[in-house]
Amino acid sequence: MACDLSEERIGDPGLIPVAEKISSGERLDLGDAINCLKTRDLLSLGKLADKKRRAIHGEKATFIRNYHLNYTNICKNGCMFCAFHRGLDSPDGYLMSPEEAAQRVSQSPIEPLREVHIVGGCHPGVSLEYCVELLRAIKRARPEAHLKAFTAVEVDHVSRKEGISTGECLRRLKEAGLDAMPGGGAEVFSERLREVLFPAKIDAKRWLQIHAQAHELQIPTNATLLYGHLETEEERALHLLKLRDQQDRSRGFQAFIPLPFQPRNTRLSHLPGPTAMDTLRLVATARLVLDNFPSIKAYWVMMGKGLAQVALHFGADDLEGTIVQEKIAHEAGAETESGLTVEELEALIREAGLEPQERDTFHRPVGP
Repeated sequence: MACDLSEERIGDPGLIPVAEKISSGERLDLGDAINCLKTRDLLSLGKLADKKRRAIHGEKATFIRNYHLNYTNICKNGCMFCAFHRGLDSPDGYLMSPEEAAQRVSQSPIEPLREVHIVGGCHPGVSLEYCVELLRAIKRARPEAHLKAFTAVEVDHVSRKEGISTGECLRRLKEAGLDAMPGGGAEVFSERLREVLFPAKIDAKRWLQIHAQAHELQIPTNATLLYGHLETEEERALHLLKLRDQQDRSRGFQAFIPLPFQPRNTRLSHLPGPTAMDTLRLVATARLVLDNFPSIKAYWVMMGKGLAQVALHFGADDLEGTIVQEKIAHEAGAETESGLTVEELEALIREAGLEPQERDTFHRPVGP
């Protein structure tokens, strides 16, 4: 979708070809993406991304009434950037029974509940039968809610444990009530960093393959990038381009979610984490590069409410949701609330000068 940028004044020469390409409807390449991620001309970059966002979404910014459920914090992967995971013998490790998980969801204060977001660690004892029963129990407790569950990493873990293909695993999960998949576990598509930070986790090729299989089964998914640790601007840019290429092929990604690294309580606690400038540059670059992604999320839990509001003018169009009790980011030191009310989300969007629009899991507008 082309944007008329003829009246814009670009301060950074590196952004001029970016503006010209966007104006003519051309795609950005690796060099363009790197220039966006490195620019000091944040306002010009933001204007370009905001024009693109408004061309797609107008004056609306969306949110969802959802509940985040982390069914286990026990994980065999032990990623260096994760403060959430526990070992199998950890005194504060847990695994909810399907019935316990369903009871928690049934007690959600959010009404009507549109979505249950379900993720956990790669627990050595979690089977496909457990995952199926978990979905079914939650669906019984909240039949009106869509279930967005299990990252590609969890699907890979369960399928290997069962000795079945990931495609078959996804098919059985869909039959049990899986409606969509979150985008976690992608981290950063860099083999250099995977070997250092998360060697036990699946690589980029496997992550993309599993999402492609989900798309073939008409299971829409999200995509993420964990940034602000040891990655370079080029690695961020390559990550975005790999996502765009996969979307060209399978067309099932609904949203991209930049996840700022939270260093506290991790083995990378000596790192400062990303700056606000890093976050806004990445959000804006994602909106410009991911021309085939419908939505870019400003995940208020990890960005902070104020920065998420600003991100709505740098290419983001969605604030995620009510969440109720987020754990993963808060274990790593996130200082935001664990959840927000519908009224608080609507106020954040209005304060940012946009019109709030409630949506469902499939990014369809709902409500009045």
